[in-house]
Amino acid sequence: QVQLVESGGGSVQSGGSLRLSCTASGLTGDVVMIGWFRQAPGKEREGVSCIVRGDGRAYYADSVKGRFTISRDNAKNAVYLQMNSLKPEDTATYYCSGSFIRAYGYNWMNPQIYTDWGQGTQVTVSS
Repeated sequence: QVQLVESGGGSVQSGGSLRLSCTASGLTGDVVMIGWFRQAPGKEREGVSCIVRGDGRAYYADSVKGRFTISRDNAKNAVYLQMNSLKPEDTATYYCSGSFIRAYGYNWMNPQIYTDWGQGTQVTVSS
């Protein structure tokens, strides 16, 4: 079973930056993608970014393109999300999760293909 722990959340002002970390244990080669999702109160969980562990290909939601950067360190079983130019609408609990499925196009945003969710880390952006 894969266990994921998110960290790095916090409170920042609009325009600020945060770097989230996702550290995995029990990670096997069968997990091909690691995704970051977020969920704000009263809203559905939405995909933010995803990275393919093998070739490092990254995917982003349109709302974060150009502001967020995902990266991986397979030796440390870690995935990072650098978030710049944060906006109040980025406020949410951020989760990471692994997928055994190599998705293409916007299919990576489907939370149903992911398993073993972490507990999340809160990001609050004030205006």
